[in-house]
Amino acid sequence: MSNEHEKWVSLEDIAKYIGVSKDTIRTWAKRDKNPIPHIRAVKQFKFKFSEVDEWLKSGEAAKSE
Repeated sequence: MSNEHEKWVSLEDIAKYIGVSKDTIRTWAKRDKNPIPHIRAVKQFKFKFSEVDEWLKSGEAAKSE
């Protein structure tokens, strides 16, 4: 699937996909440095699986603020 046409998914979907809590995803999204890739749409976080996969592979999730 092309990243251009990839569907945006919810915080709940990404939390289930990664296997962490929704609170962990919110914390990662609100970081000043190296946040999880996301957009805000109508006060909701939206994610793309491919962007999150790349972010996880890069080791950014393990880095502290």
